Amino acid sequence: MMNDIKKLLGVDFGAARTGLARSDDLGMYAVGMGNIKSYNIERAAADVAKKAEEIGAELIVIGDPVNMNGSRGEKSELCHNFGALVSAHTDIPIEFFDERLTTVMAHGILGDSGIKAKNRKNIVDSLSAELILQGYMDKQKNKKS
Repeated sequence: MMNDIKKLLGVDFGAARTGLARSDDLGMYAVGMGNIKSYNIERAAADVAKKAEEIGAELIVIGDPVNMNGSRGEKSELCHNFGALVSAHTDIPIEFFDERLTTVMAHGILGDSGIKAKNRKNIVDSLSAELILQGYMDKQKNKKS
């Protein structure tokens, strides 16, 4: 089982900030890595590719903000465009993971933790990336069992 473990990078792409998370050494948990500024989509894509290579990622998992009815809207298209830009900077494969409600969940977790709304913006994207990556990893584990 140990040789199945892959080093993963989770990405929550956003217009202002892109949250990052990585898998732990056992491939069980997602761990937040903070944010990168994403005001320039090309630079953000290059930064994500660079970070993936720095941590030795074998797969990049990008959250796909699918609409609640399952259709792909403008934000989903933008994330897929972002994924294509990341691919232009690295040979690491990319998968998209349905991230419906992860940002809402992240705000809820931070609210429950007592973190004030004004202090959340620097944390919420990284936490969203953790939730995306954890959801992906859990889904892969469930496929095997």
